[in-house]
Amino acid sequence: MKIVTKKKLWKYLFWLGPFLVTVGLTIGLVSEQWGLISLIFLITGIVIIGLWIIWQSYQTKWWKSRSTQAGTNALVATVAVLVILGLINFLGTRYHFRTDFTETQLFTLAPQSRELVKVLPQPVKVWVFDINQNPQDQELLENYRRQSSKFNFEYINPQLRPGLAEKFGVKDYGEVYLESGNKRQLVQTINQNERLSEVKLTSRLQQLTSSNTTKVYLLQGHGEHQLSPGQGAISQAIQGLNDKNYTTSPLNLAENPKVPQDAAVVIVAGPKRELFEAEVKALEEYLNRGGNLLLMIDPNTNSKLDSLLKEWGVRLDNRLAVDVSAQSVVGLGPATPLVTEYGQHPITQDFRNDISFYPIARPLEITPVPGIQATPLLQTKPYPSSWAESDLQSEKLEFNPDKDLKGPLVLGVALTRKQTPESTPTPQASPTPSPLVSPTSQSKTSPTPTPSPLASPTTQSKTSPTSPSPSSPSSPPPLSQTPTESRLVVFGNSNFATDGLFQRQLNGDVFLNSVTWLNQQDKQPLSIRPKEPKNRRITLTTTQANFLTVSSVLVLPLIGFAIAVILWWKRR
Repeated sequence: MKIVTKKKLWKYLFWLGPFLVTVGLTIGLVSEQWGLISLIFLITGIVIIGLWIIWQSYQTKWWKSRSTQAGTNALVATVAVLVILGLINFLGTRYHFRTDFTETQLFTLAPQSRELVKVLPQPVKVWVFDINQNPQDQELLENYRRQSSKFNFEYINPQLRPGLAEKFGVKDYGEVYLESGNKRQLVQTINQNERLSEVKLTSRLQQLTSSNTTKVYLLQGHGEHQLSPGQGAISQAIQGLNDKNYTTSPLNLAENPKVPQDAAVVIVAGPKRELFEAEVKALEEYLNRGGNLLLMIDPNTNSKLDSLLKEWGVRLDNRLAVDVSAQSVVGLGPATPLVTEYGQHPITQDFRNDISFYPIARPLEITPVPGIQATPLLQTKPYPSSWAESDLQSEKLEFNPDKDLKGPLVLGVALTRKQTPESTPTPQASPTPSPLVSPTSQSKTSPTPTPSPLASPTTQSKTSPTSPSPSSPSSPPPLSQTPTESRLVVFGNSNFATDGLFQRQLNGDVFLNSVTWLNQQDKQPLSIRPKEPKNRRITLTTTQANFLTVSSVLVLPLIGFAIAVILWWKRR
């Protein structure tokens, strides 16, 4: 019988180690359960391999050789690199840091989308019924999911799961649905030419998670912008309100001079004719009972709202706001003020120095009134870039120090007025007349547009001799016994919200954020709406296309060949 030496025994034991490791891995992978048996095989095999390595090194003393030390150093360096890469990947999966260098932040969610997803009240899931999974759509949905664990999405093949497709009422490939609880809503239908839109997804998400709808009335009957599509209409603004879960309706105060009780916001968009006295009084009473009003008044119009605005310390200047820098920078006319300076207010808090413009606008003058907080929203550039022009007939615009007003000019203002049952519903200005504060003087006295707390309405009601008592028949009682707040936003322009201009730059954001703030939904995101990618396609005529083809296929190669021949001739 052949005697097995100790050296051969260790050799056989070494092969037992890899065999046991292979058995453990096979058991775990096949059963998909790493139980006690697979772990015993793995640990035993690893221990045997380790003992064999220690015994082999003890016999040969290989660790003292130079090659072993070099190999060990290389092995340690390799393991260190692998560990570092593993840690980087681990941190990358746990903590996301992304930088978007595109002009319109195409691969980054807009602030409104991020804030909306972060405060989701309940889980929301996006169902994409399509065979193909577009990487661009997946990246957009992943951006949403990174904001909250309550947001999820799934791609469904309608052919493999026809029951689920029938449950949602899917009629075609590419339909995208939102589901939250028992609510389901179609977002859009995607295809090769139309990808998943952040604008539509955020709008539908806001509609789906909102518990109720809000009623917005738009005054009609005085030449205001029409609500249906057409020249000078504000149909895009109406669609924007509908996307934010508002219900819009026209309002005719000439037929019934009383604002409906369910009116969350009333909008007066560019009236060209005067309002009746009863209509103005109805708007005043609406504000007195805690209403919210948006006024967009163009130049060269007299809407008879001066008395209402005077109570809030606002006066409409009859001069025209002129901005000569707009023409030289972006090609706009001097009668289109370019605004890049915004007040510190929830309406404009995320605008930074981005652009909005207001064709044919009038400046506003603000007077401090006790009980009212006023915050300028839009401000033009300082003189000599902008001023208020009084001579509208002159073909050449020149600043007249006797009649014109130097910039910066205030084109929009947001005002709030706290009310309690004990306070007067219609606060008046101080009996002592004070000159209106121009935007220039105001900028000197108040370097920041942040509103400062003024006297309370209760104190003001004691000092104002002309304010009626709460029990007066002309003053409607407050809606509730809790303190209410009236809000008013005034713009010296309405064209910025019309079709064609509404979706350019920040114009639509100014309008929609103003309505949202007036609705006193401070928990709703008021940041910039999602932006669609800009169309960068180049449209060439037939002549231009032929020239480009000939120059690239024939002219450029001939030039290169000629240069090569010249160089060869000189070196020859």
